[in-house]
Amino acid sequence: MHISSQFRLLTSAAIKTEDVTNVQKAKISKAMKAYLERAREYESCMETARLEYMLGKRHLANMIGADVENFTEQDVDQAIQYLFPSGLYDPAARPAMRPPEEFIPTKKGAEFDETGRPFHSFFYTGRPNFFQLLFDIVENINKLNALEDSTKLKGRSLESVGKQLYTTGSEWLPKELLEKKIVEMITNIEYDNFVNAMNRLLVHPLSERAKEFIYEYRKPLISKLENDTIPTPQHDADGRQYVTIYECLRKTARGDVTVKFPGTGIIEVNGQDLRNVGSTQQREQILFPVLFTNMQGKVDIFANVSGGGTSSQAGAVRWGIAMALRSFVDMDQIARMRIAGLLTRDYRRRERKKPGQAGARRKYTWKKR
Repeated sequence: MHISSQFRLLTSAAIKTEDVTNVQKAKISKAMKAYLERAREYESCMETARLEYMLGKRHLANMIGADVENFTEQDVDQAIQYLFPSGLYDPAARPAMRPPEEFIPTKKGAEFDETGRPFHSFFYTGRPNFFQLLFDIVENINKLNALEDSTKLKGRSLESVGKQLYTTGSEWLPKELLEKKIVEMITNIEYDNFVNAMNRLLVHPLSERAKEFIYEYRKPLISKLENDTIPTPQHDADGRQYVTIYECLRKTARGDVTVKFPGTGIIEVNGQDLRNVGSTQQREQILFPVLFTNMQGKVDIFANVSGGGTSSQAGAVRWGIAMALRSFVDMDQIARMRIAGLLTRDYRRRERKKPGQAGARRKYTWKKR
């Protein structure tokens, strides 16, 4: 009798819970219904687009004869370029196949169910994704601190379990890109809090163990363009590798630079030895890329330049030498050259004289009488 009464109580409690849920579902407002319907439609659209992309990627790999499982985004671009050559010059008009996440605008998913109960524990903060990001940063810092403490207690060196991560050549995502990534709007103060927290994680002695998480919120300082590809060295009659860079520009100076490897350190400008060219400052400017990459005595350089003055000619030759040396150094050295500004073209021009003035900025002397 006691067991049956307990069973009746449990059954009635379950019925009451189900009734409450049904009542809550019945009281859903029209706005909430429309919101949930839009969220479901968006998720369904994204899922269909992902399936179509994976199917197209599989067909493309089969056409090329490549391994479907290891077919990367770079392989997709190369396959399309080979199978569908295009004479269109605008990159946006050429055939392309990208994941749906790259061209379909990101939309925030449903944040609560039909009963109005939020999915995320940080829902009532107003920005659950942002505060979840801060929580993940603290979690990573705590894990690294625990690993550091346990390693020291065991008497082992920290280098045996990891080292600090150096992110040269990249920066934290700006506020606009971070908002797009987390699909939430944040204030400047909150963005500063994000940067300070990530910097705390980055300077940790074992931050390399959180490399994947850190680089998820960093971007390169300079985006790599298609026309910035490193030229492949050719071979001359003597079997030496050489690279020629044309259109070396600086103000009105125009030139071309040829770098041969291996070499003995010969540097000629317009057929003259570098020691007989320009002033000491201009010679140092031409030599700087060679000294920066530690390639002195290893390459031969032949430059032809015309137009402009001695300073603009030196700037044009310097840029051409730096661009050509990329073919003979490693990627880390190229990154350092980019940060040093050696690979950036100088587009500065002389500022024009303004009417009513003595020069571009200079004014006529004002005389009272």
